[in-house]
Amino acid sequence: MGELKIKRIIEESLIEWEGKISAVIVLAGCNFSCPFCHNGVLVKSNIAIADIPEEKVLQILRRKKDWLDGVVISGGEPCLYHELFEFIKKVKAIGLPIKLDTNGYLPRMLATLIKQKLVDYVAMDIKAPLNDKYKQLCGIQVNLRRIRQSVELLRTSGIEHEFRTTFVPQMLEKNDLVEIAMYLQGSKRFYIQQFSPEETLDNSLSSLVPYTMNYLKETELACKKYVSNAKIR
Repeated sequence: MGELKIKRIIEESLIEWEGKISAVIVLAGCNFSCPFCHNGVLVKSNIAIADIPEEKVLQILRRKKDWLDGVVISGGEPCLYHELFEFIKKVKAIGLPIKLDTNGYLPRMLATLIKQKLVDYVAMDIKAPLNDKYKQLCGIQVNLRRIRQSVELLRTSGIEHEFRTTFVPQMLEKNDLVEIAMYLQGSKRFYIQQFSPEETLDNSLSSLVPYTMNYLKETELACKKYVSNAKIR
């Protein structure tokens, strides 16, 4: 995709990498078009928000490194950028570990990042059960084999990772989340993320009411039968 389109940097966050103080770097551009995406403005790489120069970001990280436990690279979909390799190497040279947020649709890129020891933690979104619902949740025709490859890669790599699903009302039900948990059986972590109706890519979803906490807890309990560390986030 050319040089990294860095659109946002959060200098300190306590929520993006559990147990760590992290800087968050947000890239534009995505190969999915999830209607519920809360970063919908970043899906298109040519958005009006100005790019933040890479060197400025690195300067911030150098200045903050003694306060930070790591850096989260999110999007959009970071794996669209081949330039990600060199950028991560520069961040690693500062002495900061990397967490990568990804949709898992580019397993070769993910495999190379892991092989080259450029990522320390990976959070992979599982949009839906691996059936026809997947294309509805990610907004494109999808090759589910790629998703399976990335899941298997993470499960066998030894790298710390998590899987997570945004629980979108009217699009996903408890049984769907249980089916995902069954597929992920034996995984270390599976997070059920509450849907937020704010700033969704599809404006019609802004009227959806998130599921109640009771329903989330019922779903969490059902998922724990397959992934013992299933949690609501």
